[in-house]
Amino acid sequence: MQHDLMIVDGHVIDTAQGIDGPADVAFANGKVSAIGPNLDRKSAKDVRSARGKLVLPGIIDLHTHVYWGGTACGIDADKLGRDSGTTTSIDAGTAGAGNFLGFRKHVIEKSEVRILAYLNISFAGIFGLGRVTAYGEAQIPELMNIEECVRVAREHPDLIVGVKVRIGYNTSGGLGIGALDLAREAAELLGLPMMAHVGPPPPRFVDILERLRPGDVLTHCCRPTLSHALDTKGRVLPIAEEARRMGVIFDVGHGAGAFSFETAQAMLKAGFPPDVISSDVHIRSIDGQAISTLHTMSKMLCLGMPLKDVVRAATEAPAKAVRRPDLGNLKVGAPGDAVLIEIQEGNFDYLDTVGMTLAGKRRLGLRGTVLGGRWWHDGEKP
Repeated sequence: MQHDLMIVDGHVIDTAQGIDGPADVAFANGKVSAIGPNLDRKSAKDVRSARGKLVLPGIIDLHTHVYWGGTACGIDADKLGRDSGTTTSIDAGTAGAGNFLGFRKHVIEKSEVRILAYLNISFAGIFGLGRVTAYGEAQIPELMNIEECVRVAREHPDLIVGVKVRIGYNTSGGLGIGALDLAREAAELLGLPMMAHVGPPPPRFVDILERLRPGDVLTHCCRPTLSHALDTKGRVLPIAEEARRMGVIFDVGHGAGAFSFETAQAMLKAGFPPDVISSDVHIRSIDGQAISTLHTMSKMLCLGMPLKDVVRAATEAPAKAVRRPDLGNLKVGAPGDAVLIEIQEGNFDYLDTVGMTLAGKRRLGLRGTVLGGRWWHDGEKP
């Protein structure tokens, strides 16, 4: 078979296939065409060496805001992809029913990277978050229209993967937990999961958790104070353990105010790591603490999360969360997305969202991205 591209001599980690070792990966017609040791290099038009590097499935960022130009908080998904190896961005409710068509026509269909989306239960989406503004869309009852959310989601089943709602005193305001109940009703009518943003209470964390269903995502699980899965002594809350057993997905969703080294480390120590590592990149977080999922992966690695688990949490796990088993792996026939990563040893300072610094000894550096079966970007310069 003739291949368009072959990545050779790398160390492949593909948790969906149980691969963790030397292998070559080939691509043809936009898809993975072969994987295994010692592939025939003469069969490929373009051969790239990954010696000394990891070869991973393309990174899937479960929590982004990439409605660039259509909302004040949106960032450029293609730039994010080039900078971090994010080949699939899942937009976390930047658009609602009232502006999703614009998101599709002006951003999603024009982007090189893949964009899927949670549709915001608020008709206007996240309209009030910018560099200097922070108005919660879920506190306006008149915008919480279940019928419109369901209608638009049914019109775009190829892109919409669930319903998003932001819960907390500064996002759902007086409507409180009622915003989550409305989002849940829409999600149930659609047969889709829900992503719930957990912010400062009220409502209480336990009241949010008890309303989530199998497959729903609780994002911002490493918040600095309150509204996380641990009690004051660092023990996992029974309701959080039960939620995980039931199938609720705990997502990092770093962002500009929702990630604490103290909380993340305590979760790891308690044997309750996040299921998914995501960035929550938006206009306030991309240049500061969050930066990208790859950067957040480096933080979790330095906190002690095993490499294989870090990779799973940014590839296989988010693919399962959005019910796209074709993504997040390098199986033959899968979309041809991959990243080359170098584990750099040295002294690296990382920041969380409360100003704490972590002195890390490792960093995941991007050394190349394959998108749609073609060499797309060289990554950082060594």
